[in-house]
Amino acid sequence: MDLDWDDLRVFLAVARGESLSAAGRTLKRDPATVGRRVSKLEEVVGAPLFARSPQGYGLTDAGARLLTHAEEAEQAVTRGAEALAGTTGGLSGQVRIGAPDGCANFILPQVCAGIAREHPEIELQIVALPRVINLSKREADLAIAVSPPTTGRLTVQKITDYKLHLAAAQDYLASKEPIRWIEDLSRHPIVGYIPDMIFDKELDYLSETGAETVTLASNSVSVQLGFLREGGGVGIAHDFALPFAPNLRKVLPEAFGLTRTFYLVRHAGDARIERMARVAEMVLVGLKAEVARLEALT
Repeated sequence: MDLDWDDLRVFLAVARGESLSAAGRTLKRDPATVGRRVSKLEEVVGAPLFARSPQGYGLTDAGARLLTHAEEAEQAVTRGAEALAGTTGGLSGQVRIGAPDGCANFILPQVCAGIAREHPEIELQIVALPRVINLSKREADLAIAVSPPTTGRLTVQKITDYKLHLAAAQDYLASKEPIRWIEDLSRHPIVGYIPDMIFDKELDYLSETGAETVTLASNSVSVQLGFLREGGGVGIAHDFALPFAPNLRKVLPEAFGLTRTFYLVRHAGDARIERMARVAEMVLVGLKAEVARLEALT
């Protein structure tokens, strides 16, 4: 059985995009052309690779088996291209990094800017999403997570712990009765996540304070910080974000604090691709150092 690499590229794009139109956008091809290439590949392998439905294209059992081998072929092609290019010094090419928006807004820009200064031919993209980044669909090449994934052919490395504390605007605190105990929070408006949009149990901060309702809510850490800066109430803020909001003050820092962890997640096979391995290492080292630097300022 002779498989054409270009057909496998089309197969991977459809598997990740779950539709011909999404694959067409990725490949910059007409969806009808993508559909013909899929049909051709299915004829070659002698089995349907996708289950078509109004919801899109889902992998069949045969498609799922082919996916692993197609990804291995993709990684081999990438390694071969980098070997021919002789990427032993400066880095080039595109690397997309997915991260929760707190990390993406307050830490990753400094880290990525530093990498780009050292390697001006690299193209770094940050995908900030208030949900788990799906590496299997290649939404990103690397992902920062707050919980280590337990499924998939992935490599997981701990980056660093980070701290969070209750915080509020200085003017807000000056205008209210002093908050001496956690129980006093019941008399204050609470800023936090939209409860039914918390995508990871590690982000369910307020359950640990005993607060029952959230007055000002967002699925974005940046928006929550904006609420706090504007005197909207009391909420939990990342210590590494506080230097970006100088009017905020920690509340009950000795009595209440949380520790969470960032993990670096990537495709297991990408460890053999020099560009991915080197960028992953620089991101890991850079994030750890930047979290430590920012937390030291608070």
